[in-house]
Amino acid sequence: MSWLPTLATETPEQGFELAIKLSRMAVKATQPDDAIRSELRAEYERDADSLTRASQVVATNFQTIAAANNYWS
Repeated sequence: MSWLPTLATETPEQGFELAIKLSRMAVKATQPDDAIRSELRAEYERDADSLTRASQVVATNFQTIAAANNYWS
């Protein structure tokens, strides 16, 4: 089974958690080396602009998940 069998979630909170996971998996796919990701994290974890951009990626993923769930209506 895939790590992402569906975008369907029962609640918006679960959808947000999935959006975070999608974002993290994208980073992992882009930079598969754990050690390098750890090194890079030290640079961006204190950079407000980097954190804002990361939040924007999560927000975009959340929009996609919300639409897939018909906005939980």
